[in-house]
Amino acid sequence: MADIKDIDPQNIPRHVAIIMDGNGRWARKKALNRIRGHEEGARSVKEIVTTSREIGISYLTLYAFSEENWGRPRTEIQALMRLLKRYLKQELSEMLDNGIRLNTIGFINKLPNDVRKTLSDVMDKTSRNSDMVLTLALSYGGRQELTDAVKRIAKRVESGDLKAEEITEDIISGFLHTYDMPDPDLLIRTSGEFRISNFLLWQIAYTEIYITPTLWPDFRKSEFLDAILEYQKRERRFGLTGEQVKGVQK
Repeated sequence: MADIKDIDPQNIPRHVAIIMDGNGRWARKKALNRIRGHEEGARSVKEIVTTSREIGISYLTLYAFSEENWGRPRTEIQALMRLLKRYLKQELSEMLDNGIRLNTIGFINKLPNDVRKTLSDVMDKTSRNSDMVLTLALSYGGRQELTDAVKRIAKRVESGDLKAEEITEDIISGFLHTYDMPDPDLLIRTSGEFRISNFLLWQIAYTEIYITPTLWPDFRKSEFLDAILEYQKRERRFGLTGEQVKGVQK
């Protein structure tokens, strides 16, 4: 497994996004209830955030709760909301001490009032931090995000503020929840599932994807560094040939 000393500090992905999958299966394997899996998963969140800050990642985006997750049992949703509140309160001092700014994407208005209040409070208190942006995707769905963007663009066109022929990729990106951050360089999915689960559909067009069979509660510092090391071995071509990329780098 990789160690910090194995990582090239000159080739750190600027933005890493993670689909944190496998809490339920981790709990089932250990004959525990699903809530226990989510609790252990929260410990992985803490370690990955710390490691990201340590190696110099500027943006870390975690898929914490999807739009589809609202269909889960009510008791599980309530437990997840309690865990989120607890995490935010416990980690506030760490964020402040380490220059981490908290951000969110998703349809936050659907969250319980007390969770929204805690979220808003932590975001406000960390708003001046600039060393790393930690984004929690909450009540988030990629298709829903794109639908919302299309509706808002359509309103601009209807009002005459924007012409249809003026719509570009940059215009669309500006209407997304991620308008103020770069697209992910690396997308990590734990638990071995080969799908992107409605996450950042527009933004990951040229993102490197790393899939590991490790379940999220077991995904800790060494596994994360393995993913970074694998990223550093890849050649990012963005539709060009390898020869063209080498020419650009020269």
